[in-house]
Amino acid sequence: MNTIDLEKTTLREVNQRLQGLPAETNERLWKLTNPHGEHACAVGLTAPIEVHIDGHIGYYCAGMNQKAKVVIHGQCGVGVAENMMSGEVVVKGTASAAAGATGQGGLLVIEGDAGTRCGISMKGIDIVVKGSVGAMSAFMAQSGSLVVCGDAGANLGDSIYEAKLYVRGTVESLGADCIEKKMTPHHLEKLGRLLKSAGIDADPKSFRRYGSKRSLYNFHVDNVDAY
Repeated sequence: MNTIDLEKTTLREVNQRLQGLPAETNERLWKLTNPHGEHACAVGLTAPIEVHIDGHIGYYCAGMNQKAKVVIHGQCGVGVAENMMSGEVVVKGTASAAAGATGQGGLLVIEGDAGTRCGISMKGIDIVVKGSVGAMSAFMAQSGSLVVCGDAGANLGDSIYEAKLYVRGTVESLGADCIEKKMTPHHLEKLGRLLKSAGIDADPKSFRRYGSKRSLYNFHVDNVDAY
């Protein structure tokens, strides 16, 4: 394992080194120590490497990730895995607001709770939260899946498009155009795969599915109060 101490090496140097690794690199396992809440750590990675961050981290960690696996052994700030394209990001603690925002692919696993607007404008990413999520999660979510093993805050799935939402606990309220939907065998199978990928032993049948009513796709004056 390659270990870098962020008390001795600047974050800019760390990111440049990780971003510059070729796809065929043999240096595949990395550990970053003493992160002390640094922002934009391990962003823009494009090589199939594994990076472990030993401690709490700040805003936008692992943003724009491609192919890499990033494991955060602590809490993380706003926008973890923002605009993630592929690969995997695992948060061993809790995540602040906008986790997985605009994510287009890959898997984000949060082992604690996630704050408000988790999965905002998600575009294909799969997000699995072992705890609960805050208000306005999956706001304007376009595609992908959000799995919540705990509870969901107010206005879940507000203005949702075609993303799939699965919640095991209670939902405080649903947002505009978001409704509960039937859990079909297809969805049970898909949810089972997501739970297994996240290392969660839970019965897919204990979840409820939510999605778009599809009444706000096109503007209509009769729906003006819902926008």
